[in-house]
Amino acid sequence: MSDAVTPELVSLLSRHTPADGVFPCAIAGLHLIRASAPAQRLPAVYEPSLVLVVQGRKQALLGHELLTYDPLHCLVVSVTMLPLAQIIEASAEKPYLCLRLDVDARELGSLLLDLPPAAEPAATRGLNVTRVSVPLLDAMLRLVRLLDAPPHDTAVLAPLAQREILYRVLTGELGPRLRTLFAADSHAQRIGRAIELLKRRFAEAVRVEEVAEAAAMSPSSLHQHFKQVTSMSPLQYQKMLRLHHARQLMLADGVDAAVAGHRVGYESPSQFGREYRRLFGAPPKTDATTARRSVTSSAAASR
Repeated sequence: MSDAVTPELVSLLSRHTPADGVFPCAIAGLHLIRASAPAQRLPAVYEPSLVLVVQGRKQALLGHELLTYDPLHCLVVSVTMLPLAQIIEASAEKPYLCLRLDVDARELGSLLLDLPPAAEPAATRGLNVTRVSVPLLDAMLRLVRLLDAPPHDTAVLAPLAQREILYRVLTGELGPRLRTLFAADSHAQRIGRAIELLKRRFAEAVRVEEVAEAAAMSPSSLHQHFKQVTSMSPLQYQKMLRLHHARQLMLADGVDAAVAGHRVGYESPSQFGREYRRLFGAPPKTDATTARRSVTSSAAASR
């Protein structure tokens, strides 16, 4: 690890994150994240991305597998995943600082044309941790420096830096796993298609046979490979998508619990309440109120 690169990244992120929260920026696909205190473990939605922590530490629990990422280890999310996530190391003096770079499937596909094919691993998890290499860290630093550059420099140089970052990941230890997602007719690519169908139709009563057909698999094969990638069954995955979306409706749009449950496909308010509490640890209304207070308190404390 480069002793010179990490302090500069910490300085840049500290300056560009004036408060706790997630900050999109002028560079498309790049998000800056800051937190001044550890947090409780909560269900999360991780979209395809590369997550690089420059200060602090975070964990993601996927099934029985606990993944820790910190300044030495980055997180690679290859398909939309639904882990339990928790910041475990952060303080007001040394806040958790993190970069998230969205993965562009078209850019990955373009890069793969220049790389040799890789044999498909027996099981391809959609969430993996890998050690941070100096070339990857250097490329990420060059990207973040562009936040202070003139707009015309950023427009030209940011895509080049992003392409190099993806190249470093694809040629690193996780490269073979990621490449299978784009290999024609691989199991990983088929599961990716099943996930996209469930994301589009999460509020509908989708039969397992429909999901299997989208993945060009038998229902039993779909169940086996879907669980290898996500650690859950297709129907469990759909249910978690529904509950996450309902929470978002309540927090972001102020929708009440009964309406939110109905909008995401629940016909029974009591069933919605039970399943929501099982996932988030509190009834919908209580959880939404607590979450709003937490956001308000964090914002006030950081002013």
